[in-house]
Amino acid sequence: MFVRTHSLPFPPDEVFAWHARPGAVERLTPPWQPIRVISEASSLRDGEAVFALPAGRRWVARHDPAGYEEGARFVDELVSRPFVVPVRWRHSHAVAAADGGSVLTDRVRTTAPGRLIAPMFAYRHRQLVGDLTAHAWARELRPVPMTVAVSGSSGLVGRALVAFLTSGGHRVVRLVRGSPDSSDSPASADERHWDPEAPAADLLDGVDAVVHLAGASIAGRFTDAHREAVRESRIGPTRRLAEVAARAGVEAFVCASAIGIYGADRGDESLTETSDRGDGFLADVVDDWEAAARVAADGGVRTVSVRTGIVQSPRGGALRLQRPLYAAGLGGPIAGGDQWLSWIGIDDLLDVYLRALVDRRLSGPVDAVAPTPVTGRDYARALGRAVHRPALVPVPRLGPALLLGAEGAREVALASQRVRPSVLKSAGHTFRHPDLDQALRHLLGSAGG
Repeated sequence: MFVRTHSLPFPPDEVFAWHARPGAVERLTPPWQPIRVISEASSLRDGEAVFALPAGRRWVARHDPAGYEEGARFVDELVSRPFVVPVRWRHSHAVAAADGGSVLTDRVRTTAPGRLIAPMFAYRHRQLVGDLTAHAWARELRPVPMTVAVSGSSGLVGRALVAFLTSGGHRVVRLVRGSPDSSDSPASADERHWDPEAPAADLLDGVDAVVHLAGASIAGRFTDAHREAVRESRIGPTRRLAEVAARAGVEAFVCASAIGIYGADRGDESLTETSDRGDGFLADVVDDWEAAARVAADGGVRTVSVRTGIVQSPRGGALRLQRPLYAAGLGGPIAGGDQWLSWIGIDDLLDVYLRALVDRRLSGPVDAVAPTPVTGRDYARALGRAVHRPALVPVPRLGPALLLGAEGAREVALASQRVRPSVLKSAGHTFRHPDLDQALRHLLGSAGG
């Protein structure tokens, strides 16, 4: 029997309600594990959650009505056979009032070893506290839940943001380019067809705010076709969606942006939202991207451009590519490691988007980066520590150039931007993981149990 008890500074009904909302399972699933949420349970009383494992296997967890107590307890049990060797798993979640807050007790009857379970539950606790804390300060700024339209909801940030918002009690309308899913599952609810070339006039009816994330990935070899895809997927679609947002009179239009606006190499200069833009392809694209978003501001809508740094998540982006190399002991700094990396953990990025939605003091560009930029050399050392491996294998400058081309290597892999989150600091924003070591250990399951 594995038992873990955590004290929480939140009332039991709030803790229980969070677990019952769509997105909670997604928020609690450790990103370092090879598991993906296919469908969440429709009810904590008698619903069923399905997870994808490697090689097409499925983990099916069914809630037991006999173990359910409204507001206090729910139980799920493994009912599939995902492995050759049978595994037992029966998990009881109990919430009780204690000292002005609550106590959450997890009891798991399982044949799985405790050394694998402990980091998972430590991660779940940090996620729960972090999310409930974020939604608490958001309610102080805007007490009533929002209806938020999100484009790019299937991407790394979009999927996490949807789960974060719905588990916090907000309604999310996914703007999808294909046909909306007509099934009744919570994960497919509230989808609307969005044509980036000609969005419908009523696309944002009943919507309080928009988060626009859609755009072709910047990663890739910088060919003419790639540069065109990066640019054309951002400028026109953003301008047209901003026009619809202005006509709909939404409260906020929050658009993704990037610190690439500062240029590929600014040396040791400390950069903030008031710094001059830099030179190069990405600087040009981001500048035009933000100008397209300002069409909403011209129409009277509070508009925020979230200039995102290097997002840290083992589910995507650079960390997903680097993690297996470092785990094999083959990681090391790129091109000497003197370049500055302005990074942000995925959960801190979600908090920035939430603040952009609810904090009326924010408008214009907002640098979404941790307050502690690091050099490439320091990043390599931190990632090595997180996976308990040395980081001594240097990557020559030629390596990124072969993969991305000379321009792509200069603007992405070798970019040096020392960015500070000045606007967020002025707003009194608190980061969950301001330290890189702490952030990587949390995301990779080595923060302890």
